[in-house]
Amino acid sequence: MFRSLWLKFLILLLAVVAIALVSTILFRQFMLRDFRAYLEGETEDRVYLIQADLEGSYERYGGWKTDIQAQGAIRALMSGFEVRLTDLKGKLVIDTKSAIENASPLVKKRLEALTQFNVSESADVFVPYPLFLAGKQIGTLEVRKLRPIREDIFLRRSDRFLMLSMVIVGGIAVLLSILFSRRLTHPVKELALAASAISRGDFQKRVAISRHDEVGRLGESFNHMAKALETQEILRRKLIADVAHELRTPLGVMRGELEGLMDGLIPNDSVRLQSLYDETGRLKNMVDAIEELNKAEASLLSLERRWIDLRSFLLNIVERFRTRFQEGGVVLELICPEGLNLYADPERLSQIILNLLSNALKATPSGGNVSIRAELSEGRLGITVADSGSGIREEDIPFIFERFYHGPGGGLGIGLTIVKELVEAHGANITVKSILGKGSSLTIVFPVEVVHNSS
Repeated sequence: MFRSLWLKFLILLLAVVAIALVSTILFRQFMLRDFRAYLEGETEDRVYLIQADLEGSYERYGGWKTDIQAQGAIRALMSGFEVRLTDLKGKLVIDTKSAIENASPLVKKRLEALTQFNVSESADVFVPYPLFLAGKQIGTLEVRKLRPIREDIFLRRSDRFLMLSMVIVGGIAVLLSILFSRRLTHPVKELALAASAISRGDFQKRVAISRHDEVGRLGESFNHMAKALETQEILRRKLIADVAHELRTPLGVMRGELEGLMDGLIPNDSVRLQSLYDETGRLKNMVDAIEELNKAEASLLSLERRWIDLRSFLLNIVERFRTRFQEGGVVLELICPEGLNLYADPERLSQIILNLLSNALKATPSGGNVSIRAELSEGRLGITVADSGSGIREEDIPFIFERFYHGPGGGLGIGLTIVKELVEAHGANITVKSILGKGSSLTIVFPVEVVHNSS
């Protein structure tokens, strides 16, 4: 029942709404309690004033005077009290009802306008207060607090307003909770469905991005992951096809020649053995390329770095390659200032440069040129291998570093993948610029902490 994320969010939000509404009611009750305590204190003060007034009147007039005490009863009524005054023998001197009956019509009219009390609904009872003069009791004052009609109206209206506001606000809060929980969990539900589709092999599944918060960024990350998985799946299938194609040719040639040798149709001479040897060499090169890729992926843990004089290092590579470039009619040029030092693995760095030069030579026709340029800019060292060859198609550029990806030129597509793995193992990055038919340039940028300029 509670496995649905939407239901969990909804219950959580409804619990928050319920807590807020209950807190509102409790807050109102606490306020009313404190306010009533304040009013009770004021009530006691007013009762003491009435006592003092009656005791003073008794002293001034030498006893209880009905008409005089009637005025006190009326003043008490205007303060919100119904009173009964009795003497020491318990005889009634005056009460509120008698005081009103004995008042003049004008006073009665004013009393009706000024004092509106709900006497019939008053829950209070008469509370006796003894009256004293010079330490001797002179009578008893019984007081009952009356509830003003306006107070009842205020309390009823405030209760109705509170209930109405709770219904309206609570209803809106519940509605918003439902909408918000659905909006919050809908992208997560889409992600779950998309992830399930990808687990079944549907790598083209994507989620719609309609927000820019953490959930939106999660959706973007998922789409990037799905795209990467789709690309890897395409490359994997392409690899299987390419490897099968590459293996089929040498294996077919070897099988045919071996069958001919076994049947005696082909003479067993050095020419045939050399042909078989060449085909096994092609197979070995393919296996070696895959092995080199595995080594490159593990190179991050096995780099043996040291400081290298970059110009001497590159010059040595250029001299080793110069003969091959001359045979192909391609000019090889080195541009590197003195004093540049790089903290790197010489063997791996040599492998990177040799791979880039090999690719540049294959892409450059006779009469073209290839250059290696090393320059320091803003503390970062850039090594660029540029050629004036055939260039790379624009649609191929995003994929040239993917494993087993190759363009129309053929091959297994492992060389640049190895280059990228080794470059990243050094904490550097590699970028490519190319114009089809005009040439390409690949630049490796090393971070400042592995570069030293001693010039």
